[in-house]
Amino acid sequence: MQVKNSKFVSSYTDKLPTFTAPEFAMVGRSNVGKSSLINNILNCSIAKTSSVPGRTRLINYFSVNSDQFFLVDLPGYGYASAEKTVQNDWKKVTENYFKNTKNLKCVLFLLDIRRDLSEDDKIMYNYLVYYNIPFTVIATKCDKFSKAEMYRAKTKLAGQLKIGIENIIL
Repeated sequence: MQVKNSKFVSSYTDKLPTFTAPEFAMVGRSNVGKSSLINNILNCSIAKTSSVPGRTRLINYFSVNSDQFFLVDLPGYGYASAEKTVQNDWKKVTENYFKNTKNLKCVLFLLDIRRDLSEDDKIMYNYLVYYNIPFTVIATKCDKFSKAEMYRAKTKLAGQLKIGIENIIL
């Protein structure tokens, strides 16, 4: 599919928009590359990125091809330069999204290939599986590894998740 146009729509917390187009949500720990992946997919710098973890604090909607579908950038979990109470608010925002969206087609579950699964990663993985939410695992930060290191890390990640190596996109 070719991206012809894209735009930032708005940010939300508890009251979600009433769009009818399919949604593809980005989820993962803070600073894993969710906003960067959106920018890469859309081939523009539309989602704000930062080297400081925890910059995405709301649910950000991006329209693709004149509302043909939406990319949804969710707040990260785990380490972030914010107080625990604020991080818990982000968790509630994300849970609210999963419980109330009507158009979610797939979650892009981003994991840093350089790191072992965190407890938060395991919780998110189990949440997606338990609620039967369709997801695709995307391994990020691959540019930091050689091809051999990437293959070893991908194999290790597949083992930790108990999924086939072919089910992880680098």
